[in-house]
Amino acid sequence: MHHDPYQPARPRRSRRLIWISAVAALAVLLGGGGFAAWKLDWFSGNGEAVSFGKGGTPPPAAGRQTPDQSPSGKASPSGDPDVLMPTGPKADFKQTTKLDDGTIIAKTRLVGAKSGFAGDVWVWAPKEYEDPKYAKSGFPVLIALPGGNGFPANYWSDRSLGLQKAISEGVQAGTSLPFVLVMPVLNPDAKYYYDGADIPGQPKMGTWIAEDVPDFAKANFRTYKSRDGWAFMGSSSGAFVGMKTVLQHPDKFKAVIASGGEIVPDSPLWKGHQAEMDANNPEKLAQKLIDTKGPEVYINFQIGTKESGKDRMTKFVQTYGKGPVKTTIRDIQNGEHNGWHYVRGMKEGSLEWISKVLKGPKPDTA
Repeated sequence: MHHDPYQPARPRRSRRLIWISAVAALAVLLGGGGFAAWKLDWFSGNGEAVSFGKGGTPPPAAGRQTPDQSPSGKASPSGDPDVLMPTGPKADFKQTTKLDDGTIIAKTRLVGAKSGFAGDVWVWAPKEYEDPKYAKSGFPVLIALPGGNGFPANYWSDRSLGLQKAISEGVQAGTSLPFVLVMPVLNPDAKYYYDGADIPGQPKMGTWIAEDVPDFAKANFRTYKSRDGWAFMGSSSGAFVGMKTVLQHPDKFKAVIASGGEIVPDSPLWKGHQAEMDANNPEKLAQKLIDTKGPEVYINFQIGTKESGKDRMTKFVQTYGKGPVKTTIRDIQNGEHNGWHYVRGMKEGSLEWISKVLKGPKPDTA
């Protein structure tokens, strides 16, 4: 059974948060008129339209086309034929959070063209994405999947977990690539686990995760055509789905950070559909990759020393961690089954690990 790593008690609220709550309460008492004067940056701009990539090459003057521009006015990739400029159509993004470095987490509603499922997706781009020297470069995409029901929200879009900050700090330290984060809902409702799969008679969540969400990222961001720029990270049920999807589509995705995860599908909705369940079982998928000799995939398990489940990971590594299936297990000292500790594990080494197997943006030297 999948657990929700967001369930453990949240860290004690800081004085700043308590102070902000008091200010908000005071603003309500004042009828809202005094609220703007406090200029609380954390909330400023929430709900406003957001556009990513506006810091790139500006469109040419009317009627004039510069040599490095495509006729559409977008910067064309230079050097690396693997770079894929945004294909469109452009999504309608609204800000949900502003981080201390000025970067934005935004949300949109995605109607999956291939799955037929409609759900919310949150996105975040690092500040390097807006740097003009990377205007023609692709960025690696990390699809972040939550644990628990993963509906109606994706908790990686909550700044309190620190995932975005960990990536930004890793970029500064030279230990992380500047990933674009894409954070979709994991399930169509909160009633069942759907194992990120196309279970017969149910919403096509496997197609949503493996096809629609990447297509959406390609539509809105500068990405890569090859799998070298595509990976997952997830916790608990999201770790299972990320690992399963990489093993299922090794032509599209290269790596996964799987934290506190399950190894085999366990949705009650599989009843009567054994063949389809087997086609979504990481053990069987890994064996198939070993038998067909590739392509290589990279699985980095993370497990807290205070949680259970390492035996399942160890067994998987011993049985299937060979040939093209590259595996490693990171122990998070005093770690429990929650998102804060998994982010700590990423900062302690898993971000660097995944950054070494994926490709990152190259600055324009022209």
